[in-house]
Amino acid sequence: MRIATAAYPLDWFENWSAFERKARSWVADAADQRAELLVFPEYGAMELSTLAGRNVSMDLEQSLHAVSERVPQSDAYYTTLAAEFGVHILTPSAPVFDVNVHPDRPVNRTRLIAPNGKSAVQDKQIMTMFERDPWNVATGSAPLTVFDTELGKIGILICYDSEFPLLGRALIEAGVEYILVPSCTEALAGYWRVRLGAMSRALEGQCVSVMASLVGAVDWSTSVENTTGMGGIFGPPDICFPSDGVIATGEIGKAGWTIGDAPRSAIGHVRSDGVVRNATHWSEKEDAKGTLPITYCDLR
Repeated sequence: MRIATAAYPLDWFENWSAFERKARSWVADAADQRAELLVFPEYGAMELSTLAGRNVSMDLEQSLHAVSERVPQSDAYYTTLAAEFGVHILTPSAPVFDVNVHPDRPVNRTRLIAPNGKSAVQDKQIMTMFERDPWNVATGSAPLTVFDTELGKIGILICYDSEFPLLGRALIEAGVEYILVPSCTEALAGYWRVRLGAMSRALEGQCVSVMASLVGAVDWSTSVENTTGMGGIFGPPDICFPSDGVIATGEIGKAGWTIGDAPRSAIGHVRSDGVVRNATHWSEKEDAKGTLPITYCDLR
């Protein structure tokens, strides 16, 4: 499988047509490079708030509502693009108000769309400090999802979620082969926290993890005004994969696609015949709840 993962800059849109032109250009570019799976970053949809004007896009609360109102329309357009170009698309994540999840606060939600028009969503599980306060974005109540696609079994850990091993392990035990990690980080340290999480999940699960990032600075937002990162595709450092586990990376802060090949067969091979067998051996030291038994010894 050929994967395209984005280092994605946010733009100001004067009208809806400007958004459509940008989305089409990005998808067409990846498709021209024969990518089959396109991964956009966390909070990439915040640029939709510009359609409501600067006073709205600059306001933390109003921008949440403005983006959420546009998500059905943007999801529909990405569905059209997925069918037209024959690709799977992980949409830029967005704050979405969904009363089935929370009565009055948004979740951080992304959608995986197949070329046949079928799709499903994944909500972020664990909120960062900024999402908790002052943004007050709600934790998704829906469980982690396994997306069974023609490309393989895919799971999604949105940004901070990738830093929690048991979330990744739950996906691996459910059969996931690819973990997508859309991210939004302000500082370089934040980028590396998420990247190390993504690489660790690839090592532990003997799978492929795919990190996308927001990049650049904007003057029309107080939530995503400065972001840094790059695209990255990672695997376990073992047979069929690079010795450092890095299949492909971009350049910090440079917008564009990072492209890499990560065949499903390589994942199956490393899990069955790898020098180490992390995916299998994990269960040797965990109990039925997925946690390790602890013995306490007081040496005071």
